[in-house]
Amino acid sequence: MRHAAEPSDLELAALISSKICHDVISPVGAIYNGLEILNDDTDPSSHEFAMDVIRNVTTQASARLQFHRFAFGAAGSAGAQIDLTTAHGISEGFIGNEKHKLSWQSPPGFLPKNQVKLLLNLVAIALNALPRGGEIAVSIENDLTLPHLTIVCSGNRARMPQHLPEIVAGQIPEIDAMTVQAYYAWRLAQNVGAAITFEEADNTIVIRATYR
Repeated sequence: MRHAAEPSDLELAALISSKICHDVISPVGAIYNGLEILNDDTDPSSHEFAMDVIRNVTTQASARLQFHRFAFGAAGSAGAQIDLTTAHGISEGFIGNEKHKLSWQSPPGFLPKNQVKLLLNLVAIALNALPRGGEIAVSIENDLTLPHLTIVCSGNRARMPQHLPEIVAGQIPEIDAMTVQAYYAWRLAQNVGAAITFEEADNTIVIRATYR
């Protein structure tokens, strides 16, 4: 049974915009703080520290914007296909190489835009399954005309990603900026005819999207 009314198209667009702003505002704020240090502090070591911060968070902000451009945006005209090499590269930039590591196995080739959007949203959701860090292993199997997507999240205290299992089961919560990514992934799965399933074991969560 649905617990809340699903958002209208206008509400969904607003919520996705809020989600993108939420994810980008932190590194942008850090850039501003670094610039203030450059303006106000004459100590060379402080300047060097500020420049390191600005370089790091600028890279982070750029990676997040690039990822969200494909995960939420149009990413080309209707019917466009996206190179899986591109999907891999922007996923690596988004996840980074600190708390989380990305492993990616897929054949070369292209997938329709909404299938790649589903994959990217599941990759982002997988981060929530590993609050203490770990490995996110993405594999794309079967023929690319009917691909099977598998994301294995392995790490200390891995947990089922919030909201997505309930939404997949039809128990729609109040959709806000924190739940919109799970809801959008579910909508994408419906659009491309995929069934999302989950498995849970010791410190491992497996998310699958199987195309019918």
